[in-house]
Amino acid sequence: MGETAVGNYFKDWKEREAIAELMIPLIGRLYRDHEVICTVFDRNLVNQSTIDILRVHRFARQIINREIWVKDTYPILQVMAEMDLAPAKVDLAKLVLRYQEQSDQDIRTFVTEQLSDLNTGKGHQLSAPRDVVLYGFGRIGRLLARILIEQAGGGDKLRLRAAVVRKGSDDDLAKRASLLRRDSVHGHFKGTIIVDQEQSSIVANGNQIRIIYADSPEEVDYTSYGINNAIVIDNTGKWRDRAGLSRHLRPGASQVLLTAPGKGDIPNVVYGVNNELLDAGDQILSAASCTTNAIVPVLKAINDRFGIENGHVETCHSYTNDQNLIDNYHNKERRGRSAPLNMVITETGAAKAVAKALPELAGKLTGNAIRVPTPNVSLAILNLTLKQETSVDELNLYLRGMSLESPLQDQIDYTNSPEAVSSDMVGSSYAGIVDSLATIVQGNRCVLYVWYDNEYGYSHQVVRIVEKLSGLNLEQWPK
Repeated sequence: MGETAVGNYFKDWKEREAIAELMIPLIGRLYRDHEVICTVFDRNLVNQSTIDILRVHRFARQIINREIWVKDTYPILQVMAEMDLAPAKVDLAKLVLRYQEQSDQDIRTFVTEQLSDLNTGKGHQLSAPRDVVLYGFGRIGRLLARILIEQAGGGDKLRLRAAVVRKGSDDDLAKRASLLRRDSVHGHFKGTIIVDQEQSSIVANGNQIRIIYADSPEEVDYTSYGINNAIVIDNTGKWRDRAGLSRHLRPGASQVLLTAPGKGDIPNVVYGVNNELLDAGDQILSAASCTTNAIVPVLKAINDRFGIENGHVETCHSYTNDQNLIDNYHNKERRGRSAPLNMVITETGAAKAVAKALPELAGKLTGNAIRVPTPNVSLAILNLTLKQETSVDELNLYLRGMSLESPLQDQIDYTNSPEAVSSDMVGSSYAGIVDSLATIVQGNRCVLYVWYDNEYGYSHQVVRIVEKLSGLNLEQWPK
């Protein structure tokens, strides 16, 4: 490679870097002042670094087989920054594609017309912030805290007020702050964390989270902490029926959301699929399981288009805290064997849970699970018999379209990378990621491979439910 080519590559990089730097304050201002979230193929640009913005743009290759350039999205962002937009999610990449494919207008006229119905003036979706309480502060609880803090915006949306835990030691508060600050899987917390011993609080990016010590829900009066009409997210899994979860309905708490499959008549919600359950005004809800959230959107998409006769779901699931580090007694079969050293065949309720979200698939699916020696990210293998024949190309093209333009675009992601492995999916906010290069089709039989970050992707699904319950529902643009 000659000196000229090397110089051109570097010059091009520095030019793109400079544009990305100019984008950051515009993205931040739109978010804080207007509650407008800018994305590239639904990947969030808010609070991202210069390099992150460039990386997100380049990721477009895995969706449309070519890059989206910052030199194309930046002019759109400039026009948006001059508009008086209402709260929404705006996909800059989709605007670029539409402009390049359909428009002979100048960019200002094009953007103004595309977002004319959004250009209605600043507003807030809520008359007052909605209080959120975490009951438990483990793996899912701390990730929920990270997401809620990151999405706090101007402070007028969801407001994480407290976490209820059992006190472990005299330095309990410092230890819990440290676990929020540092995570072996998801990395360092993006921001600053302060411990306020006097207020028994963790202050993360200015958000005061009261740490309430209690051995049972009945011990807590949330109003004494200034908390009212709160959604309590139970991420302990200790209670899964209506009687147990009703114990959380204390003064200051009006709704309960369980981060595990609910039992009995508790509605199990997979966000994006059966959202109608959220409109019934039920005080107690379940967000189902991480595996159910990963597979149900893809199963719904496939069933809607091709029909499903029957199938089997096998999950290769990362080990969890329920298992032992080394061989020791466990009340369930096989789970007593060392999690980091073994693949462990175990049961999963995901196949049965599908029927709660998709009644039309009741009795059509079987399921099993293998716990594997990885700390995070799991893989669901969907072996399906369809009601009609198809092909790899047709099936993949359909699923790619569902990931880009459909009511399930926040749940279904899509990759065509020939080098994708589980660790690449850490931090994905999607319920599941279709690995298109692994798709197998033979007549009316297909095998689909769906990755999912069983911690972070699931936590985002939980937050989506909380947003919907609170009246936060950002429309997707362009239409």
